[in-house]
Amino acid sequence: MRALYTAATGMMAQELNVEVISNNIANMRTTGFKRQRAEFQDLMYQNLRRVGTNTSDQGTKLPIGLDIGAGVKTTGTPRIMSQGNLLPTEKELDVAIRGEGFFRILLPDNRTAYSRAGSFEMDADGRLVTPEGYLVDPAITFPQNASNISINQQGEVSALLPGQTASTVLGQLQLARFVNKNGLEAIGDNLYLETAASGAPQVGNPGSEGMGNLLQNQLEQANVNAVTEISDLIAAQRAYSMNAKVVTAADEMLQATAQMMR
Repeated sequence: MRALYTAATGMMAQELNVEVISNNIANMRTTGFKRQRAEFQDLMYQNLRRVGTNTSDQGTKLPIGLDIGAGVKTTGTPRIMSQGNLLPTEKELDVAIRGEGFFRILLPDNRTAYSRAGSFEMDADGRLVTPEGYLVDPAITFPQNASNISINQQGEVSALLPGQTASTVLGQLQLARFVNKNGLEAIGDNLYLETAASGAPQVGNPGSEGMGNLLQNQLEQANVNAVTEISDLIAAQRAYSMNAKVVTAADEMLQATAQMMR
């Protein structure tokens, strides 16, 4: 019976939907995380009576058709790249992006990754790195005993060096933006990679060429709304349950048919 297979596609689609929602909820406190949404499309139809076909030799046509659908499929899980809330911190190497752009991160294999998470650290050589130890690109190195580190909205990094009374500029943070942010490939660790779908990165200083600006001592929180996710979860559970009931009903109909043929 066709209904069994149609309902099965619905159950599989809602199972994936719940998995996406659970990942969103799990990352509610992940810095710079962007929530995902499952999107669906209906499958092909079997046309038993095609709309618009002739019904007589006089040229009358069917005003409606008779189509039987085959179920649903998942087409993608795009990320919602909206701005997350900014949370003040007391850490001078915490930097949030307000607006467009991604930090550029140099991976150990020399690939460039991109991130919205600005929870930076300083390694043993005084270099600005991510919590995993990946270098921020362009590289910025803090001399030993540097103090009063300052990062302005345009990404200029400065610090007070021993024996000096005025701050010294140590480097410049840059941002990258993409034509299609949803085309980036997520690889974990709050990092994304460029793909053919995202387009090439456009690199520039914060506050210029459509780039966002930077805010020191702040971090961008995940753009996950707990109320929205819970309501979506309830709706997905109900849809799964309804598809399961269709499977049960179809099974009972098959049993009734089999008993009639005995």
